[in-house]
Amino acid sequence: MDAESDRKSKVDVSVILPALDEEHTIAECLTKIQKVFRENAINGEIIVVDSSTDRTAEIARSLGAFVINEESKGYGNAYLAGFRHAQGKYIVLGDADNTYDFFEIPKLIEPLKNGADFVIGSRFEGTIRPGSMTALHRYIGNPLLTWMINFIFKMHFSDAHSGFRAITKKALDRLQLKTGGMEFASEMLVMASKEQLKIVEVPIDYYPRRTPSKLHSFADGWRHIRFVLLMKPLPFVAIPGLLFSLIGLLLMTFFYVEGNVESSHLHTFILGAILVMGGIQVILTGFLMKTYSVIHGYENKEGIIEMLMKYSNLEKFLILGFFLLLGGALLGLNILIRWVSMSFGFLSEISTAIISLVLIVSGTQIFLFAVFQSMMLLNENKNHL
Repeated sequence: MDAESDRKSKVDVSVILPALDEEHTIAECLTKIQKVFRENAINGEIIVVDSSTDRTAEIARSLGAFVINEESKGYGNAYLAGFRHAQGKYIVLGDADNTYDFFEIPKLIEPLKNGADFVIGSRFEGTIRPGSMTALHRYIGNPLLTWMINFIFKMHFSDAHSGFRAITKKALDRLQLKTGGMEFASEMLVMASKEQLKIVEVPIDYYPRRTPSKLHSFADGWRHIRFVLLMKPLPFVAIPGLLFSLIGLLLMTFFYVEGNVESSHLHTFILGAILVMGGIQVILTGFLMKTYSVIHGYENKEGIIEMLMKYSNLEKFLILGFFLLLGGALLGLNILIRWVSMSFGFLSEISTAIISLVLIVSGTQIFLFAVFQSMMLLNENKNHL
């Protein structure tokens, strides 16, 4: 098969395979895919996105695949590069390590022909062969991450991180995918849900790798969690921060009014101060994450974030931060003056000193938040200011 001439004709199915040092399995993957094309009368193309140091690209070319040499490593970067070259009406995503059975491609294509936009091959609804998935991934990692996505985004999938998928070219063009790492799998599913695509799961078989896995369980898992938090930072970051701050403020107020903080409730008063300062930092971090998500097209600009994306309101935060900082500094200065007036003798002003600290730290946090928020908005449309 001549890859270039085949790509000039009308393509029905594009199969994209990211490959990183898969010389031991790439040939079998390509042979299976080509057999599926022949037996099902599919005019298809195979795109191998290669970042290897071994003979993977050489083998793929010799078997007629269209090979892209992608310098930017990463699961998502490989697919984004492949998408730019894919010409098929239907696009199949798979791995070059032969863990997915490419003879099952028709199972993924059939729902697309019947009106589905996006199909996921579910390993948990199908058969996970012995030795193909570690206990950590099978019973903790994949179920936990799938549950998080289902819970947060109101979805109902059994295998949100399966790498064997198919999507129509028309639906893919609507997703505006961006992430370059393993979180790409989560991004694709979340964005498909946000676009209200018709998503279908089909059971598939999953086989053991012949070569060592390139997955990094905790690092890759964190990338998925980080992406999910980026998509929904207010309920999972800002609101807990608000609760911490309110609890801390109540503790400080109650024991300050009751009196005798230094002799009776000092440690609880300090705990309240920590909750206030930490909670404010968490709230502001949630706002920054939400703004980042809006700027990069993951979320809509609405509610409090719409208010925070106006420079006139950010200036109010700058003023608030300045006055909190100033108030704390004046309280601290008053303590210093009293200490001097007592000839540097014993002075019991711990509660006032803690309040001064809270005001200074909180004012600094709010002031810097407003500065950083305005920096993120520098390249935004003037209508957002």
